[in-house]
Amino acid sequence: MSPKVYEALKIQKQITSKRSEFVFCNRTGEALDYRLVNRRVWHPLLRHLGLESRRAYQSRHTAATLWLSAGENPEWIARQLGHSTTEMLFRVYSRYVPNMTRRDGSAFEAMLENVTMMENI
Repeated sequence: MSPKVYEALKIQKQITSKRSEFVFCNRTGEALDYRLVNRRVWHPLLRHLGLESRRAYQSRHTAATLWLSAGENPEWIARQLGHSTTEMLFRVYSRYVPNMTRRDGSAFEAMLENVTMMENI
């Protein structure tokens, strides 16, 4: 878990700890009802932002794609998604990341050129 996310969750837990064991809870301290949150928070927020309607679960796909495109370690990403290996990660998400789907060998060529330049220094 990212340190920023962890810190945000700790702050939220401090806010709700007096009335519930849950980090996020309803007014009576009970667990949130997914359907209610979906209907009253998630979809209205998407409309407000001018975004297409989508299931909240799909946000994990967005996170995986953004992590990959940012160059995060694929093993770390797989663990964040609850996968035991990177196989699913590469099979599902790699096509959305331009640098990972390039099939022209240019990344390897650039690396070789970098090594050659370092040898000449």
